This record gives sequence, C-alpha cells and structure tokens, in this order.
Amino acid sequence: MGKKVVLALGGNAILRPKQEPTYENQYDNVKKASDNMIRIKEAGHNIIVTHGNGPQVGNIIAQNEAAKDIIAPLPIFISSAESQGFIGFMLETSLKNKLRAAQIDINVITLMTMVEVDKNDTAFNHPTKPIGVFFTEEEAKKLEEQKGYDMVEDAGRGFRRVVPSPEPQHIHGVDAINQLVDNTIIISSGGGGIPVYRDEQGDIHGVDAVIDKDRSGLKLAQQTHADVFMMLTDVSNVYINWGKENQKKLTHMTVEQAEQYIEENQFPEGSMLPKVEAAVEFAKTGKEAIICALEDAVDALAGRAGTRITL
Repeated sequence: MGKKVVLALGGNAILRPKQEPTYENQYDNVKKASDNMIRIKEAGHNIIVTHGNGPQVGNIIAQNEAAKDIIAPLPIFISSAESQGFIGFMLETSLKNKLRAAQIDINVITLMTMVEVDKNDTAFNHPTKPIGVFFTEEEAKKLEEQKGYDMVEDAGRGFRRVVPSPEPQHIHGVDAINQLVDNTIIISSGGGGIPVYRDEQGDIHGVDAVIDKDRSGLKLAQQTHADVFMMLTDVSNVYINWGKENQKKLTHMTVEQAEQYIEENQFPEGSMLPKVEAAVEFAKTGKEAIICALEDAVDALAGRAGTRITL
C-alpha cells in the first residue's frame, strides 16, 4: 500500500559543489533528480517535495551585492523567495515532462510557501546555516574582513557563509497541500520556506534568515501527517566517526541511539546534524524517517538502502 512521503532534496543536489552555477547545469541536475522522484511515484507512493536552496540563494545574494552600486540589494528573505520560484519552476517542468513521457496522469504544482518563525528566536544571535558556494580558507578570511560575513568550515568541503537559521513554527498552505496530495505531486516550502514572523497586531513580515530545509521539512511532514519523512543527500548513509579510520556506516538507528550520537557530537552542525535531529523528532511520533542518497530513494523506502530512524 502506498505511503505519503515528504522528500527533502538538498540544494547541493541541484547545484553540485564546484559546478558552474548556470541554469543549464542546474536544470540537468534537476532532471536527474526527477527521474528518482518519478520512480517513487511509480512505486505507488504520494509525494510532497521540499528542497534546499543554499547554493542558489547564496548566488542570488552575490548577484545583488555585485550590482549594489546600480540597484539596491534586496533582503535575504526576498532572495529566498526568488530561489524558491526558480527551483520550483525547474522541478515542476521536469516532473511534468517525465510524467507525460511515462504516461502517468497526475498533476504537479509548486506552492510559494511562507514559513513562520519566532522573531525572538536565539538563532538570530548565532548564525549557523551555510549558504552559497564553497571558498578556500584564504578566501573566507578575506570575506570576513572585507564584508563582515560569518564564515565556517563545512564538513571538510571548504568554507561557506553562514546566516541565522531560526526554528520553523508553522507551514503556510498546509490545508491546500492535504487536499491536493492524493492526485498531485506538490513542491512546497522550498529552501525551508520564505521566513516570516507576525507582529503584535498579527501582521506578517519577512525576516532575513534561511530556514533549514530539513527542519522545515519536518514541520511539513508533521503537519501533512506523512507516513515517511525522507531526507535526500549526497551520501548513501549516516556515518559515525566520519572521516576517521574507524568510520562506520549506519543502516538503522533507534531514537535513543541517535540521541546518544548527537550527545557525542558525531554529526557536523549545519550539515548532517539538522538531518538527524529532524529524523529523531519525526521518529518519536512512531513513524519512519530515512536519510539516504537520492538514487537510493526507492530502495530505501523498501528498507534496502539508506539509514532508517525509528522509535
């Protein structure tokens, strides 16, 4: 029997590290990702897709800064909205083309999605979310000195800028998603959603931040009552002792085991840590969370690949 699955696709699956950030390169990557999503649909599952936007929003911000003497730079939350729109366009067109070729009669829709955060979230005082492309250590130091960026080393892959990443509180549009999901592939909460908060009068305002797409995906999975929350990444499994001689691939973790590994600081903040934390929170509801490579998604749903996190 088919399951309702929330798929969280990493922004680096859309733009690979060190890859030139052209539309053509990104759309080629999206088409490859769409092949795997179609396979999940063909296996009989309903899917809601969310995606990261770290490289994309970082490049949009860089474009804004490069043209700042001609056109005033836009806020980060507007850059997030822009990235949500163009990634959604690529995903929707690719999925529709592949569904037509496979003769699967189902619609695809992209929802521009706002996600509420607490304006007093302490994350605004401690930027942790990597955005943009990778830099060398020397380049990172220059950016810190010249532009005042917060730069951190990201899981051995280079240095990236980090911005505030507040906790998502509520996904806008959940009622519509729940109504559509049985006969529509839905793309929602892209880039973690456009971060907004409500003031004392209840009015909505944008706020400069990037919500982690895995935490936002967790809220999406919870609020849509998904059976499975699947985070797709560029590694096949979760590992402990990553990069060491005794590194170990994990195929299954209980919530208790995962929490112990978190206490041991086994997972890098800003990359694998939020995935495991989100998986733990979802698994606590008695449902299944999965972390796996994009190409292993169908096998992971069948229990043959990836890392499963259960109660």
